[in-house]
Amino acid sequence: MSNVLEVTDTTFDAEVKNSATPVLVDFWAPWCGPCRAMGPAVDKLAEEMTGKLKVVKHNTQDNPDAASTLGVMAIPCFVLFKGGKEVARHTGAMGYPQFKTFVEPHI
Repeated sequence: MSNVLEVTDTTFDAEVKNSATPVLVDFWAPWCGPCRAMGPAVDKLAEEMTGKLKVVKHNTQDNPDAASTLGVMAIPCFVLFKGGKEVARHTGAMGYPQFKTFVEPHI
């Protein structure tokens, strides 16, 4: 069972912006190879950071509004929210050590 929650344009604010826990949003689409390649790293990070970080996936193909509002122009795009505000962003695939290093300062 994955610790990663799927969010939609409808649930984005409630799950991401209104979260008391820092939230990492993985903006992705089913047709995106690098997005699928990052899947295991996203799952691993969610498992390792349980209780400290909420990890959610947002399918930009089916739910384009939140990505558009945030100015996400390319995927995969990882946006970290803390207290409802964006605190970090990385576009593109990366290795797990780099991925974890991207997130850790904000936890």
